[in-house]
Amino acid sequence: MTDIADHNRGFGRELRSLRGAAGLTQEELAQRTGMSVRAISDIERGRTRRPQRETRRRLSAALARQDSQAHRTESGPGPRPEGAGAGRVVPRELPATVRHFTGRAAELAQLSGRVASAAGHAVVITALGGTAGVGKTALAIQWAHTVSDEFPDGQLYVNLRGYDPADPMTPADALGGFLRSLGTAGADIPADLDQRAAIYRSLLAGRRVLVVLDNASSAEQVRPLLPGTPGSHAVVTSRDSLPGLVARDGAERLELDRLPVEDAVQILRALIGGRVDGDPQSAAVLARQCSCLPLALRVAAELAVARPAVPLADLVTELAGEQRLELLDAGGDARTSIRAVFSWSCRNLDAAAVRAFGLLGLHPGPDLDSHAAAALIDTTLERAAATLDELTRAHLVQPAALGRYGMHDLLGAYARELASANTADVDAATSRLVSYYRFAAAAAMDAFLPAGRPLRPRARRPRTPVPSFADSAAARQWLDQHRVTLVPVIADATDCGKFGDATSLAATVFRYLESGGYHEELLAIYDHAQRAAQLAGDVIGQAEALNNITVVDMRQGRYEQAVSRLGCALELYRERDHLPGQTKVLGNLGIMALLQGRYQQSVRYQRQALDLYRSVGDRAGEARTLNNLGLIELRLGRYGLAEGYLNRALARALNLGQQTTIGHVNANLGAVMFRQGRAPEAAERLQHALAIVRELRDPNGETYVLCNLGDLDLSERRFRQAADDYELAVALARRTGNRAYEANALNGLGDLQLALGDHDRARARHTAALGLADQIGEKYEQARAHDGLASGCHAAGDDGGAGDHWRAAAALFTELGAPEASVVRTRLRRLTQAGQQ
Repeated sequence: MTDIADHNRGFGRELRSLRGAAGLTQEELAQRTGMSVRAISDIERGRTRRPQRETRRRLSAALARQDSQAHRTESGPGPRPEGAGAGRVVPRELPATVRHFTGRAAELAQLSGRVASAAGHAVVITALGGTAGVGKTALAIQWAHTVSDEFPDGQLYVNLRGYDPADPMTPADALGGFLRSLGTAGADIPADLDQRAAIYRSLLAGRRVLVVLDNASSAEQVRPLLPGTPGSHAVVTSRDSLPGLVARDGAERLELDRLPVEDAVQILRALIGGRVDGDPQSAAVLARQCSCLPLALRVAAELAVARPAVPLADLVTELAGEQRLELLDAGGDARTSIRAVFSWSCRNLDAAAVRAFGLLGLHPGPDLDSHAAAALIDTTLERAAATLDELTRAHLVQPAALGRYGMHDLLGAYARELASANTADVDAATSRLVSYYRFAAAAAMDAFLPAGRPLRPRARRPRTPVPSFADSAAARQWLDQHRVTLVPVIADATDCGKFGDATSLAATVFRYLESGGYHEELLAIYDHAQRAAQLAGDVIGQAEALNNITVVDMRQGRYEQAVSRLGCALELYRERDHLPGQTKVLGNLGIMALLQGRYQQSVRYQRQALDLYRSVGDRAGEARTLNNLGLIELRLGRYGLAEGYLNRALARALNLGQQTTIGHVNANLGAVMFRQGRAPEAAERLQHALAIVRELRDPNGETYVLCNLGDLDLSERRFRQAADDYELAVALARRTGNRAYEANALNGLGDLQLALGDHDRARARHTAALGLADQIGEKYEQARAHDGLASGCHAAGDDGGAGDHWRAAAALFTELGAPEASVVRTRLRRLTQAGQQ
């Protein structure tokens, strides 16, 4: 074991040395390898047992690539080193090609010609346009498969759902998927759109990657997803002409028209067989009846195949007799044409399948599985799966992923039209679907965060089948997969009058969304939940929504807005004399006052909350509030009082088995002990806290613990260890969008660089921290940044600048009542005395 440990430490030391020589931070190396910052940190510390060969190869390739880039910068361009791309994650995301793809030879050649003309010297962007059902996606995928060898670094694909019934996919979500496909761990994907885009462009730099952006709604949706360096190619499909993408980003348009009749007949021949050659005239008429649109042609062909004894001429006559079809021929409306062909296809299904098709169109998400289908249809899991297979054979639904099915948006619109004929059936199906998602989400949350179960609303088991979750990972996978669907489900629940289900489902998934940094979805869900509560006259539900929305405001530094929302929530809770709600709001107001540097006001809020928690017998809330009071006393430098509060909080949390609070209390106890000079005890507490928050997958708690560990390691002159702590804290803070914690970690890195004598890097870190703290009004981190900048200026001989920054720091620390004020004033006094001499 000793030999293995020594080997691990040796590899870690070598990696750290090479990374330092390359001028890379752990975060930058993580971006280049697709590994997590934590994984790199564990290797460098020797904590990882036997790093895998693939891991070593990825790290070596990234460092070799960095060295090669540095060499080219000094001596000019040169050949790419052999193996420079080794170890990279190479995504292969293209969907399967359409069976019997026919025609489009000119368009395929034009697409290939654009790549050839660029010769890897420019980013190529093609905007592929045309009407619905004309075959834009099929062409893009067919061409992408034919040229995949020209993009050896991978092919990325995303359906942006620009014209789906649900909201289009956000660029941030699309980038999140791409980053995971390129090897970035979920824990290292930041919340901010611009930061995601920057990492994405960095990962594509120097690579030849094909990016297919399907079904876009606007240039704004597409722009952050475009590669930033030559060699890569983006193909965008959209019904919109995307003029902004052409004018601003240099995209070249390729407009698809309907197929020529000859090519349309060829599709029918491939799908139907010899009957087309036996009656080419009828085949041509059938092609025209389908407006020569590939989607309609395939549906019509399925109808012909299902009726092999019927001559094509009879089928054409029958279809031409439809009154709706006569109307469409007069107007030439392609959408109406497809609608008519859909009606033909449904004629070949039994009544149960047609009803199922209509009800499936009510699903608000981009795709669904058998459980959701069973809820809509009101049937068993086995029957739902059989129905999905039957509708797939009729080309009315399409497989989207393993066990999941989607529906072309035109088919979805037609399905909802069919379903709308029976209002009662629609209402019942929507109600079943909402009940299903409410129960499934509750079950997933119980497996994902079991400690929070008593605090979440309970859901009644629906009569249709529900999934089970073997462990936390399976539950998290379900939540990740259905996150985009939960927003419109809550909207549907509100629209159909199931107000209680809407507010309960929002409350159920709140901690998942909050802890994962899914701020956009959280805000959207609570916008619907607040509307549901208002429509229901549910004052408590309105207050709950306001209180929970403030979490995003806090994380993103909108402190005044958070205080305003909390004030409204408190009034609503008081209106109903709802003491549990009042306690939560008062605690959050106390946290906001702490973040804004109003420590005495924070103490008053927390003590009010403590009294109320005791009056309602909420021991868990009491423990959390005692922890908050301990944190405030820590900031005020009253370490004895802080430790007293924290020990009381820990005793209550241990008694209740409240793991989240136990982790946070231990982190604060470690910080108190560190400031009292009890380094060994502090280290033990902080390591214990780190283990807990990591087990709970609490990124905000982990960031806070790492900042405190960095401070401890820096004071003990464990400089490399401190750098690891702070860099990982910065990465986590950026992922969750927690700007206060990011400023904290950046200040720590600045202090570290000062201790190492690198004044330029120290100034850059403290300046960045000051900018963040100024934006959000976080006075403590502002003061720390000014103090660090002053020390840097003084060390560099700029006593004028040092004096300005120390005066600013002294004023802020004094306003806060923080113990650092006296230390800074002493430094300022010495500086003044030295200047006078």
